[in-house]
Amino acid sequence: MPARRSRGDGGLSWDNTRKRWVASVTVGYSPDGRRIFKRARGRTKTEAQRKLKEIIRDYQDGLVVAGYGYTVADAVSDWLAFGLSGRDTNTIIKCTILANTHIIPALGARKLRDLSAEDIDKWLTDKAQVLSTRSLREVRSVLKRAITRAQARDKVKRNVVLLCDIPQGRTGRPSKSLTLVQAEALLAAAENTSLHAYIVVSLLTGARTEELRALTWSYVDLDSDPPFMMVWRSVRAGGDTKTRKSRRTLKLPQRCVDVLRDHQARQEQTRQATGSRWHDNDLVFPSQVGTPADASHVRRSFRKVVEAAGLDPSEWTPRELRHSFVSLLSDADVPIEHISRLVGHSSTTTTETIYRKQIRPVIVHGADVMDRIFPGEEDHGA
Repeated sequence: MPARRSRGDGGLSWDNTRKRWVASVTVGYSPDGRRIFKRARGRTKTEAQRKLKEIIRDYQDGLVVAGYGYTVADAVSDWLAFGLSGRDTNTIIKCTILANTHIIPALGARKLRDLSAEDIDKWLTDKAQVLSTRSLREVRSVLKRAITRAQARDKVKRNVVLLCDIPQGRTGRPSKSLTLVQAEALLAAAENTSLHAYIVVSLLTGARTEELRALTWSYVDLDSDPPFMMVWRSVRAGGDTKTRKSRRTLKLPQRCVDVLRDHQARQEQTRQATGSRWHDNDLVFPSQVGTPADASHVRRSFRKVVEAAGLDPSEWTPRELRHSFVSLLSDADVPIEHISRLVGHSSTTTTETIYRKQIRPVIVHGADVMDRIFPGEEDHGA
């Protein structure tokens, strides 16, 4: 007569419906006193017993891991639903798109506990053919954090993503800068458009697009000597600028002062015409009803101005106004140390790395140089 299985070793039976051996074990009790069962199935007794031993070993180690049915898609979906609390809406949208486009279709059906480092390496290598290195880093981060959350909830014993390096991705479209002739054409095309002041201030101060969309009139003084704007906020989560050194107070070139005065007067007319539908957020560059401007709306409006200036709208984005600012200052012999402070970089290394093609060796200073390049109305009349 075969020996009776010891208490805690679990049970082994034949499932005639699924034609599998079923190993089962009680791993604990729920708060209401019910037993918590874990089951493993195999084509043979040996396979089922092996899986059962893994479950028992995990339980003894304090790792009550999920069953074989828990997939990568389950882990990613759980993280998207519960792991992004407090994050910016745009961050949630971006992570959801990355997950639904690149992770779930390729790896979603894979059982999480069977996912291997080899699977991740192959997946990243395949994605490197279509994604940039930065995008690869972001999509790997989404999967890593999803599995880390699953690991913290005893769904899997280890995070195999941590074992895998990021390969070199596709080379992205490098940012470029406007020439002086192109910049003048863009400024001319922007006149009498809703984006005129935005383009002038962006091009002549080098402020980031997310900084300008968060700029308020209380942080702009057009009557002081010199006139200035305080770039202390952005539309990033929490309202902070990209880094602490990105917080800076910039003297405004006269052309910026001129267009901002006109822009402020037009905005007041819009506010009065809009009436109760206007949301008074004190924003310098809001939507048509005073709410924060959406980045996609800014891009669409910018492309129309670019096209009107005789340039290809598919080749230019608002962020390249900042690159153009750096290039124009460098062409005017402004030292890289001054440029770095003006654009809010933590060091000149950052400026040189990101704007290498726009930087030249140099001598002079920000707003004063921009006044010379793009004279304001007072300078024209002098």
